Amino acid sequence: MTAPWTDEPIRVGLVGAGPWARGMHARMLAAGPETALVSVWARRPEAAQQIAAEHGAAPAASFDELLGSCEAVAFAVPPSVQAELAVRAARAGRALLLEKPLGLDLASARTLADAVAESGVVSQLVLSKRYHPRTREFLARAAQLKVHGARSCFLHGAFLGGEMATGWRLEHGALLDLGPHLLDLLDMAVSPVASVRATGDARRWIELSCEHENGAVSQASLSGAVRLPRALTRVELYGQDEELVYDTADFDHEEAWPVLRGEFAAAVRANRSSDIDVRRGLRLQELLAQAAGSGSQGS
Repeated sequence: MTAPWTDEPIRVGLVGAGPWARGMHARMLAAGPETALVSVWARRPEAAQQIAAEHGAAPAASFDELLGSCEAVAFAVPPSVQAELAVRAARAGRALLLEKPLGLDLASARTLADAVAESGVVSQLVLSKRYHPRTREFLARAAQLKVHGARSCFLHGAFLGGEMATGWRLEHGALLDLGPHLLDLLDMAVSPVASVRATGDARRWIELSCEHENGAVSQASLSGAVRLPRALTRVELYGQDEELVYDTADFDHEEAWPVLRGEFAAAVRANRSSDIDVRRGLRLQELLAQAAGSGSQGS
């Protein structure tokens, strides 16, 4: 069990007012006690005002006004917007809670990672699955295995319609949106990914083939455009030992948010990032770029 939070809450400003900002970031940050949601800014002022009112925060009239109100900034915006604004926040000395991918391309991700390194601010990545206790149990067990091969998938139908079918997701597809999750898990559970190739169309179905530093190989199937009763995330590890399977079918995903919030607050107060930081985001972006450049798949 973690010790109860005794410090002042981290004052966090939220950038974005879309479905993910409403459904996760705002609720998580406002719940405390480790954090307090103090300000919300978005390019749609009325949406920012609504979220702020729901959680007792103040709507900011500009991004600069938001920076002046907080000590940390959480981003829930498209990757191209995050890559631009997070650089400004880092240079202003604000800790960063970042979404994946860091940017739409490797160059913008590197610029952001460089800005974080130069400013020395704390950063943390919202790789949501990594904060779930069951994921951490799986990765701990995987570390004890000698894996020869792995199969994995992340499949859902959110791109077919509804509020998560946003412009950047529909344009760039599952590689950028879902790929970071599976590449992160395979990179951790099997061994570091040495190379990755992609086939298919990221807007429909894309298949990743990974070679790992320990000689193992793995596959990852990604799609946000298949009709399923629920999202399917599964990783299967095979080797000399009994198979190890990770399946999120019965996860209560709400269990991840207090862990994420607590670890981000602790990192900010200690002025020391965890290993799920902008450097991890850049590592995953490098793999995404390698996959995107490996074949004739859609992007």
